[in-house]
Order: sequence, then C-alpha cells, then structure tokens
Amino acid sequence: MSGIAIVLGAVLGFSAIKFRVEGNPLVDKIDAILPQIQCGQCGYPGCRPYAAAIAAGEADINRCPPGGEEGIRKLADLLGVEFKPFGSGTVQKPKAVAFIDENLCIGCTLCTQACPVDAIAGAAKQMHTIIAAVCTGCELCVAPCPVSCISMVVIEEKITTWKWKYPVYALAPVRRSAFGRVPE
Repeated sequence: MSGIAIVLGAVLGFSAIKFRVEGNPLVDKIDAILPQIQCGQCGYPGCRPYAAAIAAGEADINRCPPGGEEGIRKLADLLGVEFKPFGSGTVQKPKAVAFIDENLCIGCTLCTQACPVDAIAGAAKQMHTIIAAVCTGCELCVAPCPVSCISMVVIEEKITTWKWKYPVYALAPVRRSAFGRVPE
C-alpha cells in the first residue's frame, strides 16, 4: 500500500513539474505598460484584468485615461497594431491632481483608504492634504468624501509641466533598387 502511495506521489510530482502552466507573458508585458493605479476607468476592476482582456482580444488598447495617448502608443508598439485614439465611451481628460479644501476636511480618512498610490497625507480626525507629485488624477478619492472637500484641479501646461508629444508624421514607404534605397 505504501509503495503504491509513493509511486502515485512521484507521478503526481513529476506531472506538476512537467505540465506546469505559467501565466501569459504577453499579459505581463501589457500590465507593465499600464499605470497600475487600479482606477477602473477602463471598465475593468484593475490594470491586470484589463491587460488580460487586451491579450485575449476582448478589449481595445484605447480605454485607459490615466495612461494617456503615450500608453496607447506603447501598447500599439508592443502588440504591433495601429494606434487608436480614445474610444468606446472613454474620454481623455486633461491632466489633473486632487485638491483638498482644508477648511472643510473633517479627517475621516475615507479618501486615504481610496487612494491607490498613497498620495494623501493625514491622520484620523486631522486635516488631509494631497502630495501633488504622487497624485495620478484617477479621481478615486472624490466619491468617498462625505463633505465634498476634494476637487480635481487641471494642471496647466507650463515649461515645468510640458511634455514632448510623439510626432504624427506619415512616413513614406521605401523601396529597394539596384542603386540602393529610393523613396517612393
């Protein structure tokens, strides 16, 4: 009886190693491009389920507002598909950060619990404040606030906040000839 148990245990152990199913590496690469703030603005509960849906072909690459157009371009490059502007009910919002009106804040800590990136500093029954450098503008802290003291402030484009946009030039196809490359 113990011999049979040892043999079956060895077979099961070998099978577990030999037939091990690992995660989809494409999902890992897509998930690494997404902003990882689990805001749900794409229609999925977090970045990992959205990455799995993209890899399975169930979702478009253009549904993540916090990732912006730069994220869509990176996803398009990774997957080898055409760049798509924001779509399917997703609207690109201007970059914004949360702002807490300190006169109204009651220190309930509901916003602190809702923030996925820990951009809110404060303690229970004390005034809270936003760490603007960390805030991603996901708006998850706005809804749980019972006194509506949190608002989103649009970041103006200045020299310090300006970011280079990807060029949108159409490249001419190049054909080869006997004398080298010749643009068409």
